[in-house]
Amino acid sequence: MNYYNEIKNEFINNEVNKKVKQYSINRSDLDTYYRVGKILKEAGKHYGEGIIKEYSQKLKHDLNKEYSVRLLYRMLKYYNFVSEGKLPTVSAKLSWSHYDEILKFNDINKIIYYIKISVEQNLSVRQIRGRIKSNEYERLPKTTKDNLLKQTESNVVDFVKNPIRIKNEKNYNIFSEKILQKLILEDIESFMKELGNNFSFIGSEYKIKIGDTFNYIDLLLFNVEYNCYVVIELKVTELKKEHTGQIMTYMNYIDKNIKTINQNRTIGIIICREDNRYVIKYCSDNRIIARTYELV
Repeated sequence: MNYYNEIKNEFINNEVNKKVKQYSINRSDLDTYYRVGKILKEAGKHYGEGIIKEYSQKLKHDLNKEYSVRLLYRMLKYYNFVSEGKLPTVSAKLSWSHYDEILKFNDINKIIYYIKISVEQNLSVRQIRGRIKSNEYERLPKTTKDNLLKQTESNVVDFVKNPIRIKNEKNYNIFSEKILQKLILEDIESFMKELGNNFSFIGSEYKIKIGDTFNYIDLLLFNVEYNCYVVIELKVTELKKEHTGQIMTYMNYIDKNIKTINQNRTIGIIICREDNRYVIKYCSDNRIIARTYELV
């Protein structure tokens, strides 16, 4: 069997198919690169991995187009992941450029995560590249990564990053919650993406009346997917036990006075300069989580 000619013909046919009206360029690339990966695997069994470098050089000469060693290896990896059932169903929403970015990793859970958010959030290649650069997957809680592996149902706080990255393009000195809140509000959309997906903004300094006293919730959000309010409290100190008591009071107020019967119970997120795992460990309400922040 002439493996090289098979690969060359696959690339030639792909270029022809992409020029045919109404044919999906994306689908053509994915199908072609899958088949090329399969052929490369067979060729490697007979000639070793070094054959990829040889094929790369011959393709450039014969087709007058660059098919780098890295690209051919990525096609081989793509085939292996799909054929072995490691990748979820290949989505037509993603281009080869998406897979090319994501498949550079070896951790299958990391790959699945970035494919998942790319599809669900309709991310461009540039956007997914930015999310990867921010070490988004690495900032997920270990429990979330374990749940991804087990494919268990997620909840609203599973994808809240740690630390949460807050943009500080004007280089403010953070000395109060007010300044931290100001930074968040300057790019609220970016901040909500740090919390996960499907968040909407309700208000800042959200006024509530407890007895005869007015109180102000730093940020009040709503998560559409999980159908619940989310109370955010900002602290520029280490997490303290009184912080959990404060946010618990606000959450209970929202549940009793604002939440409707069809909505789920309110979640609380304390964003602080430094975590104290014992405070959360002994907190009586497991709906409350703490995350540190990082200025970027």
